[in-house]
Amino acid sequence: MREGLIIGDLEEPSVVYGVHGTTGLSQWKCLARRAGLFGAWEAVEWAWIPPGGISGEHVHTRTEEIYFILSGRGEMTLDGKPYPVGPGNLILTGLGTKHGLRNVGDEGLGWLVVELLSPATAAVFRGSDHTTPTPSGGSDVTNAVVLNLRQTPEVDPRPVFTGPLRRIRLVKLEPGQRAELFAEGAEHTLFALQGSGEISSGEAAVPLKYGVSVTLPLGTGMTVTAGADGLEYFQATLEVPGSGAR
Repeated sequence: MREGLIIGDLEEPSVVYGVHGTTGLSQWKCLARRAGLFGAWEAVEWAWIPPGGISGEHVHTRTEEIYFILSGRGEMTLDGKPYPVGPGNLILTGLGTKHGLRNVGDEGLGWLVVELLSPATAAVFRGSDHTTPTPSGGSDVTNAVVLNLRQTPEVDPRPVFTGPLRRIRLVKLEPGQRAELFAEGAEHTLFALQGSGEISSGEAAVPLKYGVSVTLPLGTGMTVTAGADGLEYFQATLEVPGSGAR
């Protein structure tokens, strides 16, 4: 098992004006990116807009995207249809979905973004031939969906996504409880939501609190230990084809 976890946090985010062609400011922080990973990741990011703020409508043609709402109250537009969203809502946007997010509450709207390469785009980066795939979920694939991850704490994204993302879940650990996680055949990204704890990998130990993210490249592993007040975190798991995924 090799070392090399990717650690991110929300300290010193960038301030961005006119995101996706709209007016007003937003805050943004990249927590992990494709470099250093083996799977079809584009990036793991945090974003925030103030009351009245807008992340403008746009279409992804080469990536599939998760939005997980962390705070505030918003309205997510998917192909022209509005959906109310708040903390715990998970939005899956597949290829070609026109989507945008508006803050309709009186506090900041924050969310986690996990952006993933489509199979065709991943093949280009690998320098291999690619034919358009049948989506992983079969013939009943829809292009986008809004879910509540607190009501259904584990989601299979394959009915929406064409790529190798296999699992999205919320994990809750009781005080002192431990969880082992290994990137064998798949890579993982975590984002701490509530409580506190610590991750350990080899001789390294990193404290966990809200806003700390950990991404595990292929071949790495760690132990997560919850603190005195327990720990809750978001986790997404991406299969790495050809690496012995189970």
